[in-house]
Amino acid sequence: MIHPSAVIHETAIIHADAVIGAHVEIGPWTVVGAEVEIGDGSWIGSHVVIKGPTKIGQGNKIFQFCSIGEDCQDKKYKGERTALEIGDHNVIREHCTFHRGTVQDQALTKVGSRNLFMVNVHVAHDCVIGDDCIFANNATLAGHVNIGDWVIFGGLAAIHQFGRVGSHAFVAGMAALNKDVPPYVMAAGHYAKPFGVNSEGLKRRGYSPEAITMVKRAYKLLYRQGLTIEAALPELEAMAAEEPAVALFVDFLKQNERGIVR
Repeated sequence: MIHPSAVIHETAIIHADAVIGAHVEIGPWTVVGAEVEIGDGSWIGSHVVIKGPTKIGQGNKIFQFCSIGEDCQDKKYKGERTALEIGDHNVIREHCTFHRGTVQDQALTKVGSRNLFMVNVHVAHDCVIGDDCIFANNATLAGHVNIGDWVIFGGLAAIHQFGRVGSHAFVAGMAALNKDVPPYVMAAGHYAKPFGVNSEGLKRRGYSPEAITMVKRAYKLLYRQGLTIEAALPELEAMAAEEPAVALFVDFLKQNERGIVR
């Protein structure tokens, strides 16, 4: 189950049923357990522990002292079979912890592709993370959290269980989230409040000036006119018909259950 081109240090401990892809490198004293699959071209540093069922895609870099796919910290967890899936080309720096899911949810923690997890990031059970996100040092996700694409978390930021952060949002360092952050919104503080649209991030990702202007109009409608989500939605839907970028905002708000940062 180990590809002939894989380079595995002699002190690494690899379970017999682990699947190690082509050109994978595994460093000293790393432990790869049962039901672990590591995709082609991935690099695993020293003293990493990977527990299954865990599937890791291609081209990932996991640095030393990470714990990947361990049992979750939910007291309801009783050893049920749950899993972790990680996409392609992620960078996971030192001391990160990614836990598998629980049967109370989808029994799966799922991470997308091309994300950067800086030192000491925690991804708890049943989290779902999109693509192209950045989590700075010590960012912490509680259980059942859903993060969109292109989200940035500053250092020491934390989000409550079952929380959501929409795509292209920016969460400032040391922010504490007890409510959802809609797409495009910048949030900061303890507890976090909204501070406008992440327009600089949208520019970098190729959004047109017209699209950014319409997103800002949607933000002002929701946050500057004192409207409830229910009252704002019809006008936001009309905006979305004119500018597709606003549809991301509308779809997120329609799924609202716990409230948004205000």
